[in-house]
Amino acid sequence: MPRHHMRYAVIGTGAIGGFYGAKLQRSGLEVHFLLHNDHAHVQRHGLKIYSKDGDFSLPAVHAHVKSATIPVCDVVLIALKTTRNYLLEDLLPPWVADHGILLTLQNGLGVEPRLAQLVNPGRVILGGLCFICSHRGAPGEIHHQDYGSLTIGAYGDGYKPQGVTPLLETMANHWRQAGVETFLTPDLGYARWKKLLWNVPFNSLSVVLSATTTEMVTNPQTRTLARDLMEEVQQAAASQGVAIPTTDVEQMLHSTATMAPYVTSMKRDYDHKMPLELEAILGYPLAVARRKGVALPRMTMLHQLLQHMDRHNRHSGREVPGETPAVAPA
Repeated sequence: MPRHHMRYAVIGTGAIGGFYGAKLQRSGLEVHFLLHNDHAHVQRHGLKIYSKDGDFSLPAVHAHVKSATIPVCDVVLIALKTTRNYLLEDLLPPWVADHGILLTLQNGLGVEPRLAQLVNPGRVILGGLCFICSHRGAPGEIHHQDYGSLTIGAYGDGYKPQGVTPLLETMANHWRQAGVETFLTPDLGYARWKKLLWNVPFNSLSVVLSATTTEMVTNPQTRTLARDLMEEVQQAAASQGVAIPTTDVEQMLHSTATMAPYVTSMKRDYDHKMPLELEAILGYPLAVARRKGVALPRMTMLHQLLQHMDRHNRHSGREVPGETPAVAPA
């Protein structure tokens, strides 16, 4: 199908879905946005992107408050926080089991297997890893501070490498024409573990230490702690047959040191008393490593600390159920 006839749906129009969906619409594609809190505002006023690469507005967008009103689309972007994945079955459009490529832009590990459970066998599921500093502002506003690239890979059962397929090449062309620096990975599992090198230390420690990325990476003690956590991510990945070289660790530390001072998404969620993405970023990796007999004491302690902090922060110390614990595949 010609590119200009492609139709996209965005499930979760926040800092990620709103930014990338807006870029696609600006490039000429038809995009349908599913929103909740900002729906009325966006329906009337559209989206406004404040970006380091130049601000732009979309005065008119296809805004939906219910997925049932979204027409059949060729590609469905999943950009919800993973803490809301329990709602996926209700939030996905009713036609999604049979139509449309699924591309999840979510953080962490284990998100693609969850999607695979909701659609018919043989459906194409892609994973997208966003390297971007962005956050929501006022209703309908997205602030893009730094970076903005996207890495896409095809999902196979158990994260078996699928290679770079013609479909991936087509998808990459869509994103590049939208002005998004896009990379393709032949091994989505490796790419997911590599991103955890960053998410595990910096998202997690930003909450515990109440610190920006710059504060964490320029302090010798916290930089050492971040490196130690990265080494545990390497161990967890190795337990799944994924080898992450030390050069990836050094590259992540260097990238963090050179990015603009950034308040991580997990810290912003904490500050706004929103649920933290603990299971996708910490719980699931810990669970799969534990099944292989690999102990990760620093990650385990961090997970336990953040579980307590998350509950206390949102519920004033009352003992309440937390996020659904991660379950490792058998």
